[in-house]
Amino acid sequence: MGPDGSEVEVPDELYGVLCDAVAALSQGMAVSIAPHNTMLTTQEAADLLNISRPTLVRLLTEGEIPFTMRGRHRRVMLRDVLDYRERTRRERRQTLDDMAAEGEESGLYDATSLPRETR
Repeated sequence: MGPDGSEVEVPDELYGVLCDAVAALSQGMAVSIAPHNTMLTTQEAADLLNISRPTLVRLLTEGEIPFTMRGRHRRVMLRDVLDYRERTRRERRQTLDDMAAEGEESGLYDATSLPRETR
């Protein structure tokens, strides 16, 4: 419901996004909304991924994230940065799951003992 009393029906997906935005804003966090075809500078993309700009440039030159050149400057699509972030999160999650399963199969969880007294 708007401040003037007008009502707008909101799809469930958008309602969830708006709730998340309100929760973040109420905690003093910043919220950005941008179309996925937004072009980012290398510094903006690095900030989004929480990595250094040189590390991002290395990922670009290794082909991990597509980019285009605008003159002498690299530009990255927001969509590609978000895809990379999600892909690496899935890979990390899978690796951790594999490590936990391997440790359990090896009996490493059973081999742990209680800490010994130090005093």
